[in-house]
Parts: sequence; C-alpha cells; structure tokens
Amino acid sequence: MSAPSRLRLAGLGFLGGLGVGLVLWSVQVQRSRRELFSKSPVRRLAALGYLGGQPSADTARLLVEYVDWEQRPMLRKRGRHLLRRMNAYLD
Repeated sequence: MSAPSRLRLAGLGFLGGLGVGLVLWSVQVQRSRRELFSKSPVRRLAALGYLGGQPSADTARLLVEYVDWEQRPMLRKRGRHLLRRMNAYLD
C-alpha cells in the first residue's frame, strides 16, 4: 500500500471516529437530560454529575428548571451549586 493511500485511509478513519464520537456524545447528552427528571434519585444525581461537566447556557436553563422541580433537599442543593458554578463560568 502506498503512503498516500495509507494517509487517506488514516484520514477516513479519523473522520469516521470523530463522527461516531459526536453521535455518542449527543445521545449521552439527551439521556442525561431525560434522567435529570427521572423518578430515581440515583439517576438524577448521576445526571447532575454529568451535566456539571457540560457548561453551556442550555445546561444552565435546564438546571434552573430542575432546581424548581426537585423535591429532595440534597439534590436541590447540588443543583443550585452546579447552577452557580455554571453561571460563574458563563459570565
């Protein structure tokens, strides 16, 4: 196999991996948004952990809704903490 063919194949592999990664990331974001309002407190806590690493205006708006919705004090406190951190990051 010639060098240009190998280079082309490596480039296609990289782009394919990038595409698959973007799709998986999108699925994970959607799943964590769904789980944020799950009946299970453990799933909600896991979703908060994931969303804490995804600073954006959309995530901040979602956290505002979540904090208003959440009934458990510990989870509401965690949501407020993440929201403050997110707002500080975005300002």
